[in-house]
Amino acid sequence: MAITAAQVKELRETTGAGMMDCKKALTECDGDMAKAVDWLREKGIAKAAKKESRIAAEGLSKAVVNGNRACVVEINTETDFVAKNEQFLKLLDTTANVILENEPKDVAEALNLNVDGKTLNDLFIEAISTIGEKITLRRFNILTKGDNDTFGVYMHNHGAISTVLVLKDSKDEEVAKHMAMQVASMAPSYVSRDEMPKEVVEHERNIQTEIVKNDESLSSKPEKVLAGIIEGRVSKTLQEMCLNDQVYFLDSSKKCGQYLKENNTSVSEFVRYLVGEGLEKREENFADEVAKQIG
Repeated sequence: MAITAAQVKELRETTGAGMMDCKKALTECDGDMAKAVDWLREKGIAKAAKKESRIAAEGLSKAVVNGNRACVVEINTETDFVAKNEQFLKLLDTTANVILENEPKDVAEALNLNVDGKTLNDLFIEAISTIGEKITLRRFNILTKGDNDTFGVYMHNHGAISTVLVLKDSKDEEVAKHMAMQVASMAPSYVSRDEMPKEVVEHERNIQTEIVKNDESLSSKPEKVLAGIIEGRVSKTLQEMCLNDQVYFLDSSKKCGQYLKENNTSVSEFVRYLVGEGLEKREENFADEVAKQIG
């Protein structure tokens, strides 16, 4: 199949690999982006793609708490200017609080919620009409905790990243805040290896096996040694994905799991929203856009 320049550009931005390597990877993988990333990693050309490399939209997220319930929402806009608009900020606040109060099961149900005689969707339509940009409710999560638990909440850069977590059997708000900051900054995918799906582990093991096979400097090593190298690399990669195994950002001498144990608590769950993660960003030539406006 024909590989487009846009595909090569996306893969290059995702992996940091060279343009020709990206084109070859896409060609070998029939244009499949995920497989192309793996192909580059297996050849030792790229490291694991980070979620942040696929950021591609504007807007804000917001976390709110009421008693034993918390809610995180994300609303997307076309430009970052709108995210500073007073009407947009009010819409964001209203959306988070009405969802927390009513606990809808999905976005469609959320948009039908009543807000002072109007639906939430009506408020979005009004904002779109006034501001002149597409504004969408992308996602939300509602978390609950027990009476003896504590929510950890952190919003970075006014909601570019929002994190909420549940600290079990503890009222220590400082520990909860620090762990929320850890999640926001280090982006784990799981609390611990125990909850990591087997297919995630096997996928990483397959990648590392191919990397070792393609490393000529290791070709003379015995199979047992190679197996140890592979498992060591798998463990290192996967620990970065687990909160408990990550290095604690305020004390590099300990892991987060150790920090939590020292404070007689644990994290049971967390939600982390990075605004625009996984969405395709609109690309426009600014000069062309100006020409359209005055043409």
